[in-house]
Amino acid sequence: MHWYNINLRFYSSFFYHSKLLKEENILHISFVDSSRLFMTIPCLKCKKPAIVFIRYSGAHLCKAHFIEYVERRVKKDIKKQGRTNDETTFAIALSGGKDSTVTLHLMHQIFSSHPHVTLHAITVDEGIKGYRDSSLPIAQKNCKNLGIEHHIISFREAVGVTMDEIALHHDELGECSYCGVFRRFCLNKKTKELGVDKLVMGHNLDDMAQSILMNFTNGDMQKLARLGPHSKIQPGLVPRLLPLRLIPEKEVMLYGLVKGIEFHNAECPYSLRALRGSFRDIIDALEENTPGTRHSIMNSYESIKDLLLTQYPPVTLNVCPSCGEPTSQKFCKTCLLKKRIL
Repeated sequence: MHWYNINLRFYSSFFYHSKLLKEENILHISFVDSSRLFMTIPCLKCKKPAIVFIRYSGAHLCKAHFIEYVERRVKKDIKKQGRTNDETTFAIALSGGKDSTVTLHLMHQIFSSHPHVTLHAITVDEGIKGYRDSSLPIAQKNCKNLGIEHHIISFREAVGVTMDEIALHHDELGECSYCGVFRRFCLNKKTKELGVDKLVMGHNLDDMAQSILMNFTNGDMQKLARLGPHSKIQPGLVPRLLPLRLIPEKEVMLYGLVKGIEFHNAECPYSLRALRGSFRDIIDALEENTPGTRHSIMNSYESIKDLLLTQYPPVTLNVCPSCGEPTSQKFCKTCLLKKRIL
């Protein structure tokens, strides 16, 4: 058992630089009353002690109003991303980390009372020793507590190789290139087996801003146009729903902590080589100097997305002769990568 501190740049009558229990990579929070140590700052809504300062809006919010602030934006954006039919089956891509686990709880809160809406959770086991095997029990526990059916699909089962085995090849493409393609393959395979209408992903605002900037920098306008959420359904593919796409990463973390949600708190050992880390640093620096930068990137993308779809409409998909999955080429990316290492 060890005690850790975490800093999300907020302060209140509850001393946030407080004791955080990190045991087996599970975060628990323990607030310590420090009203006698610091001058309290009142909530903008109710004048109770604030627990968070939202830099891009200038608002101080108490615990209750911060929770309401997050949930209201999520519900509003889910409606904006497309109407939910009376009989809809959702599957939440659940890793056990903060983003996917908070998404799981929010989807349960919003839709569990709808009698004709079905929720599933799908975890992809990439076969990363010391990482995925420690997050799986947390994912299973959250699903059990919420009464959501949990499904696991592994790289070994679907692709025939684990991520640890792929890493031994030291391929110039890097581990993340393989992992991203194989994860999408696994999720698409399992969602179709379950008859899922929409696959729910836990991408937050930071993730979205990074993806947009990466695709602009790489000049990949076709990939930029294909970013979720998806309003049109391509044959053989399941459209994505992104409830957290307007919620900054730190707010997702804080929401999980104040709601008492248990999640896995660790970084994939193979992510150190990922290019995304450089873009994360760039956007973090921009946001630090100019609060609201992430939202501006997202809003700019939203304003040109229809033009991108007009210029780069969805391509006609073929059926991969090897595995039967949809592909824009003769063979799908999964089969091409499998051939490269197997």
